[in-house]
Amino acid sequence: MNPVAIVPVYNHAATVGAVLQALHSLTLPVILVDDGSSAECAAVLDALAETPETSLLRLPRNGGKGSAVIAGLREAHARGYSHALQLDADGQHDVAALPMFLDAMRDAPQAVIAGFPRYDASVPASRLISRYATHVWVWINTLSRRIRDSMCGLRIYPLAVTLPVLAAMPRQSRMEFDPEILVRLDWANVPIRNLPISVCYPSDGMSHFRLWHDNVRISWMHTRLFFGMLRRLPRLIGRHFSEPH
Repeated sequence: MNPVAIVPVYNHAATVGAVLQALHSLTLPVILVDDGSSAECAAVLDALAETPETSLLRLPRNGGKGSAVIAGLREAHARGYSHALQLDADGQHDVAALPMFLDAMRDAPQAVIAGFPRYDASVPASRLISRYATHVWVWINTLSRRIRDSMCGLRIYPLAVTLPVLAAMPRQSRMEFDPEILVRLDWANVPIRNLPISVCYPSDGMSHFRLWHDNVRISWMHTRLFFGMLRRLPRLIGRHFSEPH
């Protein structure tokens, strides 16, 4: 088993260094994906890329989180890695839990290891409401609750089964990528193991989630997935009754 960490970065100059340090403490190689960051952040990434076991994949322009993650997954696969740990660069996730995720990967190498957040009081109420709406749609589109949270930015992908699913899905470049790839992996019968992760929203933190714009894109994505679910309805119903409850 040969895992690598992928960190999509867009103007997180203040936090990405600590995230990188935490990953290296686990002896994980890291691919930083620069999603068209500012000159200031690009300079920070250039310096970080000089540290051992760190490489930098620079995209020519900002294409959104989905585009950055997809580029990182394909780069990891091309380099011969077996698994990719996706972690946001904003420092919101409790990196102390990462060993638990890696242990789960070793225990279930064919499964996606997906984080589901445990929030503290810093989480904005609007984010909780919009996330819950997405969760309901995901449960509808999989006819299950196999996916506890579809938007968490911490997960581990088994690349051998993820890349074919990526190749077959419509291009999703921004925040809608995270829920769509999990639904489509579930449709492909890839096991999904859910693990808790503590998440905080620092008062001076930077989020690139655009409440109205990204929610519209996510809503359209769920609509498309709903019609995809209808085509798979007999198989999903059969799967529901064949699984232990």
